[in-house]
Amino acid sequence: MNAIRQFGAAILTATIVYGCGGGAAEAPPPPQVTVATPERRDVQVFAEFTGTTQAVEFARIRARVPGTLEQMLFTPASFVDAGDVLFIIEPEPYRAAFDEAQAAFASAESELARAQSDLERIQQAIQSNAVSQQDLDRAQATRDQAEAAKLGAQARLDNARINLGYTRVTTPIAGQVSRNRVDLGNLVGAGEPTLLTTVTRIDPIYVYFDVPEQAVLQLAAAQDPTVTEERRAEAVRVLVATAIDTDYPHEGVIDFIDNTVNPATGTIELRAVVENPESALFPGLFVRIRVLGRTSNDALLVEERAIGTDLGGKYVLVVGDDDMVEQRYVTLSARQDDGTYVVEAGLEGDERYIVNGMLRARPGFPVTPQTETEIAAATSPTGSTKEGN
Repeated sequence: MNAIRQFGAAILTATIVYGCGGGAAEAPPPPQVTVATPERRDVQVFAEFTGTTQAVEFARIRARVPGTLEQMLFTPASFVDAGDVLFIIEPEPYRAAFDEAQAAFASAESELARAQSDLERIQQAIQSNAVSQQDLDRAQATRDQAEAAKLGAQARLDNARINLGYTRVTTPIAGQVSRNRVDLGNLVGAGEPTLLTTVTRIDPIYVYFDVPEQAVLQLAAAQDPTVTEERRAEAVRVLVATAIDTDYPHEGVIDFIDNTVNPATGTIELRAVVENPESALFPGLFVRIRVLGRTSNDALLVEERAIGTDLGGKYVLVVGDDDMVEQRYVTLSARQDDGTYVVEAGLEGDERYIVNGMLRARPGFPVTPQTETEIAAATSPTGSTKEGN
């Protein structure tokens, strides 16, 4: 019993000593964060999309008559002009057929001339009753048959001329020619028009991309007759970059807007024509398109690193006059080249927002804000405080 009383007294003594010697734990100071104020400057608003390139013109060069492929008159991947001869299919059979058709046409012409002469003599003779009406009818029929035979011979001659021309395979468009799909010495055009090569015109080049319907409505509004000519020209101007480009070196204009919005995606297809004199773009490339918009005067910009995202959208953490943190949802336009975003709604412009230390800050709790200038001054040797003698 005495042991129990001694143990309880010891506990009570320890409790009293702890209560007298130690106080409540002090709360940690508010976390330090780096803050900045939104920048104001004139910027050009734009929107960015992705798309693909496509040739302005594309031609599949095929064999239109059967025969052995005898000559190839181009270098693969070179540039050709419209009408250039690319291949020659053995012409001898077709030249012989042409000569035969030409001879048949000459014979039909001669036969028609003879029949016409006979008809004219009979027409003169019938006036003196030297021949019967039956002889005149027969002569007219013979002349008509000869005339029809000449027309048939003319058609066969034209067909033979066309087939002979097909032995010289030409390109209908100017552009860059691909490789030959068939080697020399092979039979082509037998049973089907054999594909020999392709020609692609890539200067200029098309860029196709889909945009939200709101962007199309804004583009249509910019084409209103009351809008200045400069604004209308600016609305259809685009800049294009490939996957390896760090900037947007290619410039073009929107020349086509599709006539239907896709109800499943809420987008509509647009096309831009981009000048391509250096052949830096070719069909099938994945590209980034920047559609230039209006110039925004005195725009409000915040740094990209200060922007957070949650289920509510994009936000920044603002530090109030009492150093309390507030979460502000913002509406942003496209990213600028210097890594800033234009704030279209959500900030007034005189706020302090957190650019470093967002993970340490919590909405509704205080922080210790410092600007980057203050931090640099505090850590600089010239900014250190020296004690007097």
